[in-house]
Amino acid sequence: MKIGIAGTGRMGAAIGERLMAEGYDLVVWNRSKDKLKPLLEAGAAEAATPADLVSQVDAVITILTNAESIDAVYRGPDGLLSGNVAGKLFIEMSTVRPITEEELAVDVRAKGAAMVDAPVGGTTGPAKQGMLVGVIGGNDEDVARARPVLDKLCKRLDHVGPVGAGASFKLAINLPLVVYWQALGEALSLCMHHGVDPSKVTDLMADTSAGPNMMKARAGAVADALKGEQVPGTFDIDSIRKDMRTMLEEAQARGVDLPLVTRALACYDECSAAGLGPLDPAMETAYWVNKGAGKGS
Repeated sequence: MKIGIAGTGRMGAAIGERLMAEGYDLVVWNRSKDKLKPLLEAGAAEAATPADLVSQVDAVITILTNAESIDAVYRGPDGLLSGNVAGKLFIEMSTVRPITEEELAVDVRAKGAAMVDAPVGGTTGPAKQGMLVGVIGGNDEDVARARPVLDKLCKRLDHVGPVGAGASFKLAINLPLVVYWQALGEALSLCMHHGVDPSKVTDLMADTSAGPNMMKARAGAVADALKGEQVPGTFDIDSIRKDMRTMLEEAQARGVDLPLVTRALACYDECSAAGLGPLDPAMETAYWVNKGAGKGS
């Protein structure tokens, strides 16, 4: 199967790198050409437009910023759906509301193509190692077509329902994590004044009931942030804020209240306003520890 990727930001590029390492031929397109360079240098081919991309491949992976980007890439002039896509498979991996995926699937099927929504949990490191966690929505036949590709990316891949279900589960998976970064900052503000080495503190937190799976891999980044280092984001604070707004929009549409997300988003907004938006969420934790100690950001 020849694969196309539309959207080669951090995750799209990491996914492309993994698929090429697994022997797939890859064609790539991205609005910002500079983000294509690493994949092109590794041997991927470049498409001039989304329509050109889909004409060259059997399946297209899209991993885009938001619903507006999906609309532009799929439905815009020279978009993915502007040509003959009958029989093609679309694997949509963006973190968006379920309705975005459901409406897109209607348009894809009207063109005689197939689509699954398959967002993943994890950052660029796990993506390059094939260690993501995937939640896939779609009918059984389309999911079966997508599995050989997604199995190369994911250590676990769960079929959770029709198109749109993957998006619902991705928001649910992300919610406790994004709240945790803020909660950890508040927790550490109660004990860091004792002067214990940050590496020891984060190692302790990772080894207790207060430590989620994320801390097993990310405790070092939190310690670095607490020591005053700037930790670059593989998934940054501003991207988390986008996802939290998506959670709140979906909750409002479903008549559900998310008070923790509402309050945590306000805290993330403050952190971003302090100039930390492009950095790792470990900086959110450190920001609130420093604020509690009267050190500002």
